[in-house]
Amino acid sequence: MTKHNSPAVLGVGNALIDVISVLKDDAVLEKFGLPRGSMTLVDADQSKIIYDTIYSEESELATGGSVANTMRSMANLGGNGGYMGKIGHDDLGTLFKSDFEKAGVKTHLFYSEISTGRVMGMVSPDSERTMATYLGAAAELVPAEFTPDIFEGYEYVYIEGYLVFNHDLIAACAKGAKAAGVKIAIDLSSFNVVEANLDFLKDLIKNYVDIVFANEEEAKSFTGLEPEDALHEISKNCELTIVKVGKEGSMIKRGDELVKVGVIPAKALDTTGAGDAYSAGFFYGLTNGYSLDVCGKIAALVSGKVVEVMGPNLPDTQWPEIHKEIEKIVG
Repeated sequence: MTKHNSPAVLGVGNALIDVISVLKDDAVLEKFGLPRGSMTLVDADQSKIIYDTIYSEESELATGGSVANTMRSMANLGGNGGYMGKIGHDDLGTLFKSDFEKAGVKTHLFYSEISTGRVMGMVSPDSERTMATYLGAAAELVPAEFTPDIFEGYEYVYIEGYLVFNHDLIAACAKGAKAAGVKIAIDLSSFNVVEANLDFLKDLIKNYVDIVFANEEEAKSFTGLEPEDALHEISKNCELTIVKVGKEGSMIKRGDELVKVGVIPAKALDTTGAGDAYSAGFFYGLTNGYSLDVCGKIAALVSGKVVEVMGPNLPDTQWPEIHKEIEKIVG
């Protein structure tokens, strides 16, 4: 199937630039009070101090934001997608826009007077990643920007959990998508996002959401249950549920259908973007009409490749090999 006739996914998220740096040890995390493995929001000043502390010639710049990573990878797979977010009138904003247009993602980018958001991604020696995020312009998306025409031509809208702090924004997106007949998918993004917005999320998923992606910590924060029980609990309120269990793989449930998918052998270098890559592979499979098992296997493949590189984006040279692997999976 070519990318032009598969159903399209509109990603809505924080448009950010990732600054990925490898740490020698966790002293920097302790210094700034950043819990290992977490995503912590910081203000412009704190972001600059962390940047000045960790930035080196080895650091890498890449377009980021969880759902942005997904849409980029999906485009590289040959999937059909768009992206909505907000950037600043600055070099990082220009980098974000051009990067997405080059990747073949349709952009719905709005501009803010403040600077483009950025994420300091700090990778510990054991490949665990900790993020300090300055949202900048990304946090300035407003409900009024979800006009009916935004949803035209899309079958799914994929919402980043990190946006859930803005309840009015998410409600506007969900209502707009529902009115347009577009299915709603959400990634729970981080256990602390779930804990801080639990009642809102439960209501949102029950009334609007069709597809939920969660890892085991997020699923536990949402339900209080272990992964498999959490999967069954979440799926009472939506059509399709995916719970990712790290090295154990993932579990997928739709109605009475339950699929368990393993992981591919990978030498983990940096887990940044693994979940985002999983979603990209899954949506690629879903929009091409593949079975849940095949969707999960493609997701595991893309996710396994991403942990072997620094940062959330695979080098262009790797995609042809992935396409060959997918052909084998699809059979």
